[in-house]
Amino acid sequence: MPDPATQATYHRSLTSLLLQSLQQYPVVVVTGARQVGKSTLLRQALAHWRMVSLEDLDMREFAQSDPRAFLKRYPAPLIIDEAQHVPQLFSYIQTAVDHSGRMGQYVLSGSQQFSLLAGVTQSLAGRASLLDMHPLRLKELVDANVAPASLDGYLLKGGYPAVYARGLDPQRFYASYVASYLERDVRSLSAVHDLGIFQRFMRLCAARTGQLLNLNGLANDCGISQPTANAWVNLLEASFIVKRIVPYHRNFGKRLVKTPKLYFLDTGLCAWLLGITSERDMQTHYARGALFETWVATEALKWRAVRGNAQPLYFWRDNIGNEVDFLLEQDGGITLVEVKSGQTLSQSWFSALAVVQRHLGQQTRNALLYGGDVSANRSSVDVVAWRDLALAE
Repeated sequence: MPDPATQATYHRSLTSLLLQSLQQYPVVVVTGARQVGKSTLLRQALAHWRMVSLEDLDMREFAQSDPRAFLKRYPAPLIIDEAQHVPQLFSYIQTAVDHSGRMGQYVLSGSQQFSLLAGVTQSLAGRASLLDMHPLRLKELVDANVAPASLDGYLLKGGYPAVYARGLDPQRFYASYVASYLERDVRSLSAVHDLGIFQRFMRLCAARTGQLLNLNGLANDCGISQPTANAWVNLLEASFIVKRIVPYHRNFGKRLVKTPKLYFLDTGLCAWLLGITSERDMQTHYARGALFETWVATEALKWRAVRGNAQPLYFWRDNIGNEVDFLLEQDGGITLVEVKSGQTLSQSWFSALAVVQRHLGQQTRNALLYGGDVSANRSSVDVVAWRDLALAE
């Protein structure tokens, strides 16, 4: 089946970093969720390269049974899709790239983060550049003239290319996506015996997006043990469904919380799991604010990924409730980001930034991202309208 995104043309922001990395490393590894457009990106950016997929059972068996013959049949430059299925192949790739000494020989792509990266770390350390690919950024949608007209529309649709490329109903797409994910990835990555309970677990996680991760509460609500809940969150993270963002606690001792926050990596999928079926539902849904915060988190992660920026995204929260949604370390300084989904600016929104800046004891760059339409600067805070995230380069 062709990649859904092949039916529309998007300029993926990761292209420049991919081509640059191929000049500097013999192997480039591209990871990301299923259907984010990895194969399409590689076909477009590396049109002269051969691509083989280890999702194909015959191809997988060939690579497993005779790795040397496989690499001889398919010489570099070569793209190996879903490479995590045959991790023993990586040692033979290591030998091949060390022997030739050339840059830009292999691209490995995959949708199972931990199993793919474990093989890369073991066999290709120092030889591979690691790139993360996410669903479409707002900028990519705007550049392709397919961006939703409203914030609620974007939160509902999310960023998976197929929704825009084929004009699919998000409800049908995400229902199919989750069914496929459960049958393919969950069964292959973990001994989950009851997929119905796991899907309930996903829905409970969706209701907690943007919140501190309480594994005991999650386990109790789902009727599973705390170790199982932890293992299932790991599974969701390994397959790029969720991301844990850790608190910033440098030099603050016990005053700050140590519990991470849980975020979905696509608001469309999260909204579907929450049962939100229309923009009208989104406007009044209790989780709208959390979904907007989730969207800002994903845009920040995408922005960093296309620049190869390995610095983590943090949040800041102390034990008496003072909190700023996101903290970024960049260019030798700290940027604090507060997120509000409302359309009308309120002076109270700025107070948390000032409080946290005082706690940090240093000058910070401060930004407020909100659901309105007008960007400005107020009280040394950059006020950024949601649409203007499309201007970020």
